[in-house]
Amino acid sequence: MIRYSLICDNAHEFDSWFANSSAFDEQSERGLIVCPFCDSAHVTKAIMSPRLARTDVVRPALPSLQPSAGDEAPKPAEEKRPVALFDEKHAALRNMVRELHAKIIETTVDVGSRFPEEARRIHESETPQQPIRGQATAEEARALLDEGIGILPVPTLPDERN
Repeated sequence: MIRYSLICDNAHEFDSWFANSSAFDEQSERGLIVCPFCDSAHVTKAIMSPRLARTDVVRPALPSLQPSAGDEAPKPAEEKRPVALFDEKHAALRNMVRELHAKIIETTVDVGSRFPEEARRIHESETPQQPIRGQATAEEARALLDEGIGILPVPTLPDERN
């Protein structure tokens, strides 16, 4: 078994286990790997450091995890995640994403989970043309694109993940 750190095209990071590296490639090509946050099937391997088992290093015994009388239980170590310090160019890009998100929210009608049906009705001229937004599963989004209906994911705000 091998664990990969994965990332979708909406920058959601998550981990998943595979029998081997070719299993990941095969499942990815078939569109079977989807983001658990947004259902995007555009998932790639994230940069990760390898975990190698070293036999030349003697590791000290771990202390007992049983708290002694009056002691608080030890807290598990928090997993470290990649972070970056942005320069002015990156800050400007983040502001542009925020402005784009605000413009989309401001100029569209939220139809919620009815998005696929409403998009089809507009595309087939059953209802007046208007910009809409809402939610769709990855499968519903693929179906809309296959039907020639142009859709675009709403960008995730940078501050929502920081």
